[in-house]
Amino acid sequence: MIVSGRTQGINPDPRTKLFLLLMVILAAAMSPSLSYELGLVVLIAVFGVFCGGIKYSLISAFAYGLIYIFTLLVLDKITGGLRTTFIAFLGLVHKVYPCGMLAGIMISTTKVSEFMSAMYRIRAPKKLVIPLAVMLRYLPAVREDWSYIKDAMRMRDVSPSLKGLITRPAMTMECVYVPLMMSASKAADELSVAAVTRGIENPKPRTCLTQILFGVSDLVLAACFLLYFMAGRFI
Repeated sequence: MIVSGRTQGINPDPRTKLFLLLMVILAAAMSPSLSYELGLVVLIAVFGVFCGGIKYSLISAFAYGLIYIFTLLVLDKITGGLRTTFIAFLGLVHKVYPCGMLAGIMISTTKVSEFMSAMYRIRAPKKLVIPLAVMLRYLPAVREDWSYIKDAMRMRDVSPSLKGLITRPAMTMECVYVPLMMSASKAADELSVAAVTRGIENPKPRTCLTQILFGVSDLVLAACFLLYFMAGRFI
């Protein structure tokens, strides 16, 4: 649990979030059925709602519901080689989707300072902490740049969608990949400079104004995900 001025939803300890991610990875990898994976996504969506990411959680759960229905239709209606192709692709989607969904919630609800403070509490090596901390800040920065790129594309009458890629492939790729790669490279350089400026390589113990500790909510969350993972072993 993180004690701060935040009032919207619960704010679990970053160490708890990493444990939940580990449980989700194991549960998705050893999932016994599609219904078990659907329940896993619902559990993650509930967790995201309690963390304050209501819109993201509901949209992600709805999108997975569509994938789930499509998978059932493929299993019931399609035969032959096409069925095998779809099953192979959808099987990978069902394994990766819950992990990506929870990772998105973690990134959107975890501050870099909180994450680094929690990692230093468990004495994690800097070779692991620094790349993860940069990733937490890097992905939101790229997402913000992507929104600016989409606005600029619309001003040039280029649609940043699958339809635009089909109708005007050269222009769409030029307007997407070139500025996105340039902005990503620039963001990486800026984040590296900012991290060094803030003393990310300082060997002294870090301090944090936010109080980070395990609370009842952390224990309840860890128990729920652990029990769901264990339940999959007996289905």
